[in-house]
Amino acid sequence: MLLYSLFGASILLVLVCLGLIFVNNNKQAAAIQAKQKQLQEAQQQLSILRSEVAEMRAGMLSIGKRVVAVEEKSKELEQLQDAQKYDDPNAKIYSRAVKMVELGADLEEIIRECELPRAEAELLMSLHKQKGAQ
Repeated sequence: MLLYSLFGASILLVLVCLGLIFVNNNKQAAAIQAKQKQLQEAQQQLSILRSEVAEMRAGMLSIGKRVVAVEEKSKELEQLQDAQKYDDPNAKIYSRAVKMVELGADLEEIIRECELPRAEAELLMSLHKQKGAQ
């Protein structure tokens, strides 16, 4: 009878151990499944971020090309403007008239030498006086 009792207790102990192992395995399986789900979500987010970075890179390259084109156009326009400044005969006349005002020429001399209308010559002299007063 004692043998049966020990045998029964041993079987009960084995069943309890198996039950604990089964519960522990289920917990580990659930934890593994949760970690796998987190990993999949992280991989999806990584994929989305990579595509967004690629879009931003493409946009930045496009903007960079546009900036270079605008800078080139700006330089070209600046060169054209400088060339026109030296080719414009009126600009030469006004430059000469300003130089004469700075050297102290009187109104009649500026009108005669630069062939400027009186109003323009008076304006140049007035501007020069204001500039000198500052």
